[in-house]
Amino acid sequence: MIHIDGSQGEGGGQILRTSLALSLVTGKPFRITKIRARRARPGLRRQHLTAVLAAAEVGRARCRGADLESRELEFVPDAVRPGRYDFDVGTAGSTTLVLQTILPALLSGDGPSQLVLDGGTHNIHAPPVDFLRLAFLPVVERMGPKVDVRLERAGFYPAGGGRIAVEVQPAPTLRRVEISERGKIVRRLALGVVSKLPLHIAEREVDTVRRHLGWPRGTTAVRQVDSPGPGNVVTIEIHSEHATEVFTGFGQRGVPAEKVAAGAAREARRYLDVGVPVGAHLADQLLVPMAVAAGGSFRTTAPSDHATTNVETIRRFLDVKITAAEIGAGVWQVDVG
Repeated sequence: MIHIDGSQGEGGGQILRTSLALSLVTGKPFRITKIRARRARPGLRRQHLTAVLAAAEVGRARCRGADLESRELEFVPDAVRPGRYDFDVGTAGSTTLVLQTILPALLSGDGPSQLVLDGGTHNIHAPPVDFLRLAFLPVVERMGPKVDVRLERAGFYPAGGGRIAVEVQPAPTLRRVEISERGKIVRRLALGVVSKLPLHIAEREVDTVRRHLGWPRGTTAVRQVDSPGPGNVVTIEIHSEHATEVFTGFGQRGVPAEKVAAGAAREARRYLDVGVPVGAHLADQLLVPMAVAAGGSFRTTAPSDHATTNVETIRRFLDVKITAAEIGAGVWQVDVG
């Protein structure tokens, strides 16, 4: 039984999700205490509990402590079972974080899987569906499997009500992936999306992004979507020869559209100025699939606390070497395996 201290490092839900994912992959049971100890509301929230229950169903696991607000959990997996699954977060909690908990075990399973997840699709502090589809999954597919994610209905905080459908075609082995250069930028897009809000909010956001980044006209678009509740998001897509990155600003009540967009634009500008292929959020997300696969490497910005904590959790389950070294001004080389 592996013992995990949930208060280590950044002390959030990532420790739990990585532990669940790697327990499914390795078959190793674990017990975690002090779940989300460094958060204002510690313990299992709805989206974390859904991730636990989803992992338990996929891995035929026995678990104790799978209750709302629980701060301890014991998880004992059996064999991973590909197939059809429906998971409902029940709130605006992130569907993408639930997906990332169970996806590593399905990437090299003995059959395809079809998943439907209901809840939030565009959440602060979680990768939005656009990020998974455009930035994360193309790298995963270079390892061998095929993963298709379709946004069937957007879900914003606090109403939720979104839905994503996922199809996973596994690969018998996962190949090593190396991402050392970004290459030429081939496409840029700032996209503003609103639900049950005036379209001018999205228009102001994309215009702010265009001005901050010095992009020409024709690199922006706006869209009105039908969601159960009001919501707004602005995404910045940077498509390059060897990688794609997505930066997101989430609309919040009382925060001007220009401020939302400017924050996302600053993050995109830092990425562009350093010249690396992998941004900070994608770097964090790639660690688990690369550790499960034959390894990999990439160049990125300085590792976040999230990434550092993720590395320590991975080492509890896998005998894999993960190193990060600064090789230039703001440029870091990460090697896995």
